[in-house]
Amino acid sequence: MSSKRKTPERMCVACREMKDKRGLLRVVRSPEGVVAIDASGKAPGRGAYLCANEACLKRAQKAHNLEKALKTQIDETVFTALAEEIARREYSTVCTNAGGNDAG
Repeated sequence: MSSKRKTPERMCVACREMKDKRGLLRVVRSPEGVVAIDASGKAPGRGAYLCANEACLKRAQKAHNLEKALKTQIDETVFTALAEEIARREYSTVCTNAGGNDAG
């Protein structure tokens, strides 16, 4: 009998879908009250997860879902940083998927 490890899943605060933890962005409110993106997924504090796409970011911003989950006001700079991180991930995914096809 082989024991398979269960893949950790978390719920996106915007779309409320359960997804693989590694595919989501973690936003954390530190014990000092600073809100930031947690790239490691291990930063101390209250965390919330968000899909790495613009639709969920816009939905979370409009409905204040991240603010509710983290129980604090979130500065516009955090949303800007999230948008940049999403764009970076989308770009790296495109580059990874297209890798090696430009031989000419």
